[in-house]
Amino acid sequence: MNDIDYDKSLTAHVAEIPAGDHVVAAAFLDGAPALVLANGEIIFPGDNSRRIAAHPDGGIIVATADSRRIITGGDEGRIVQTTADGATQELANEGGKWIDALALRDDGAIAWSVAKQVRARDAKGVVKSFEAPSSVRGLAFMPKGYRVAMAHYNGLSLWFPNITGEPETLKWAGSHLDVIISRDGQFAVSSMQENSLHGWRIADKKDMRMTGYPSKTRSFSWSSDGEWLATSGADACVVWPFQSKDGPMGKAPKECGVRTPKVTQVAFHPKSPALAVGYEDGWILLCRLADGAELLVRRTPEGTPTTGRKRAAVSALVWDSEGKRLLFGAENGDAGLLTLPV
Repeated sequence: MNDIDYDKSLTAHVAEIPAGDHVVAAAFLDGAPALVLANGEIIFPGDNSRRIAAHPDGGIIVATADSRRIITGGDEGRIVQTTADGATQELANEGGKWIDALALRDDGAIAWSVAKQVRARDAKGVVKSFEAPSSVRGLAFMPKGYRVAMAHYNGLSLWFPNITGEPETLKWAGSHLDVIISRDGQFAVSSMQENSLHGWRIADKKDMRMTGYPSKTRSFSWSSDGEWLATSGADACVVWPFQSKDGPMGKAPKECGVRTPKVTQVAFHPKSPALAVGYEDGWILLCRLADGAELLVRRTPEGTPTTGRKRAAVSALVWDSEGKRLLFGAENGDAGLLTLPV
């Protein structure tokens, strides 16, 4: 990354992918790009392009992935695992109830929510259940121990599925949508219906208010060293500092990629202090955190009366593990793969 000329565009290094439907998520499985579509399909683009009907009887609402598997939750109530060879496996079935949130642990354990019901399935397939105080919209595994963080009305709950007793609670009034945990497990951050973020230092439950967003924050990304948290929801990528034991308390965030359209997706490079930033008009920029330098990855046309093609928000953005390729998708089915020049 450090030897890339930030005065040049990267648009010539993008290969377009005709996904054909709203892209819910993107991933690299065993190094192969994969796109999760709202119509229930997962596509593996390339010379031997494949379309896998992961949810043939429904659509995909939520998805999460690691380097080995994609986990998808559908509107027909099924939770399905798809691997790089195209094999699918149903892991759970909620009998037609919508899957609201998903989380994946690196050992293959998963958690999901249906309204107030939260379930955790460990790597051996054992399922435990918990009823939250209200509907759960966001889930995340804690980095240490088998523990699930869940976002709901008036705060978070931190649940040990294998331990009897009430979960620990982190309280803040309002509707909490997503939850993320810092890489060291010291901080929890939630996005809120009220166009803000709220954070806690877990050890002492100290509150952190992170406000000023004109719209909801739905995309987050930690830097490779865990010292910065990039967020969507504003006319720039807002990046919060987490270098100290106080996190962003009393500190101003950095901003990069300032444009009039709002940021919808963010993805930190896995090895360098730079970010991919996607916008509601379909544009994508590569931004260097230190000085805000920018590289254009994708510029979308206005659309014409002939094609009727309209700009659509970037809905998925992910780097491969080496940081050499960036896979993206949009709400209208446009997608592409950037391969960085050597």
